[in-house]
Amino acid sequence: MSLTLDEIQNFKGKYPSQIWSLFFSEMWERFCFYGMRGMLVFFMISQLNFHEKEANLQYGATQAFVYAFTFIGGLFADKILGFRKSLFWGGLLMIAGSLILATDPHKFFFLGIAFTVVGTGFFKPNISSMVGQLYKPNDSRADAGFSLFYAGINLGALLGGYLCIAIGKGEILGSLIPEAMRWNVAFGLASVVMVISLINFIFTQKRMGTIGLQPGHPLAEVKTAPIPKWKEYSVYVLSLIFVPIIMKMVAKTEYTDYFMWTIGPLTLIYLFYEMSKVTASERKKLWAALVFIIFSIIFWGIYEQSGGSLSIFAAKNLNKDLLGLDPNGVNNSGGAFFIIFLAPLIGLLWIWLNKRKIEPNTIIKFGLGFIFLGLGYYILFATRLFANLQGITSLNFFTVALLVITLGELCLSPIGLSIMTKLSTKNLQGMMMGMWFLASAYGQYVAGIIGAGLATAKEGSTNYDALITYTDGYKQLGLYAVIAGVVLILISPFVKKLMQEVK
Repeated sequence: MSLTLDEIQNFKGKYPSQIWSLFFSEMWERFCFYGMRGMLVFFMISQLNFHEKEANLQYGATQAFVYAFTFIGGLFADKILGFRKSLFWGGLLMIAGSLILATDPHKFFFLGIAFTVVGTGFFKPNISSMVGQLYKPNDSRADAGFSLFYAGINLGALLGGYLCIAIGKGEILGSLIPEAMRWNVAFGLASVVMVISLINFIFTQKRMGTIGLQPGHPLAEVKTAPIPKWKEYSVYVLSLIFVPIIMKMVAKTEYTDYFMWTIGPLTLIYLFYEMSKVTASERKKLWAALVFIIFSIIFWGIYEQSGGSLSIFAAKNLNKDLLGLDPNGVNNSGGAFFIIFLAPLIGLLWIWLNKRKIEPNTIIKFGLGFIFLGLGYYILFATRLFANLQGITSLNFFTVALLVITLGELCLSPIGLSIMTKLSTKNLQGMMMGMWFLASAYGQYVAGIIGAGLATAKEGSTNYDALITYTDGYKQLGLYAVIAGVVLILISPFVKKLMQEVK
């Protein structure tokens, strides 16, 4: 017999049992996503002969569209598909994209990427929304649950981020895979794990009760008229039409500029329209959510150098003094490695502090996230103190910076997912989760521009000059992060009033 929503939410202990199934579906999807993400800049430079500046802009455009499309995916899930069907359709598109890249990544690079972009948009925001619905409103255990879920995200990121690029470069299975096929296998691996994710979700649905059902379903919590089948099929057709459009816009980064300058204002206008239809109390909560969203753009713009400028910095300016590990491998997976161990501990710390009534509120946690991020970038700046005349510095010290930056991420990202579900009205949860990821899109877009600026070396400059240029840029980013953190902490009483009973 299917569980009711009350039976699911009235769970005993720290975590609902369903979160583990969603954990594994998300883990394998993130393996696919981060595996491909970790290969992008390296593949473009080494295989497609892109200039470093161009590769950074392409990377920023690709990642921006990935997160921007989560808004569209969340909107379609809210209004037509429901979370479950949206997730499954997104997974199928991601599998298609990976298989296209596995066929010939050099020839079909942008086509495969476009399928992955659209698929991620349907998958990513909706599984996060389902996690939020496992908890009753204001359940203090929700933050711990999202921190655990975030560990699943990063377990996938750790495995995919390291294994895919290692296979592509021939560092793993190099003697078994012909050199001409290594990148094909690397991209193909992403499709295999995505199939595992969808199979796991098929079995997960049986224990999800009414969570994620299509609007209009007879058992759905919110009673509405059934969705006509033609509307559902139209979403599938429309998403396929988006593929060649996204392909063109990612390939030509100037189109990304036009898109990003358009989608943000349009999204805000639509949000204000939806806000006009809710109660005054609900409207205040949505204003609070908007504050979190705006500051998250700043956070991700600074944080998301890992796939762009930091990958080039790792390749050119870091040694192997950390257990002989490859610097690019550490850069791709180091943050995920730390999160796997720290996320459950941080989640339990919030519960421990809550029981003693000293847990910082969400806006203070956000502020702390920025301060840790800034300190991490100051440590990246300090790597120049260990550099030799060839511009090569310590991977050990670089990894310390990743640890501190990870602490900042843990104060913000899993809490952000949680707070979006708490502050959203029931019929806008998918949209607000999509807006959270749209903010990430703007962060990725800004990160690509920053990375392109850092990667532009003067003609005739040495590797040491490049090190100085990078680390000077990281110091500036660190300063901006600390300032943003202080501002957040100062305005926390005002935002707390908007949040009302939400903690």
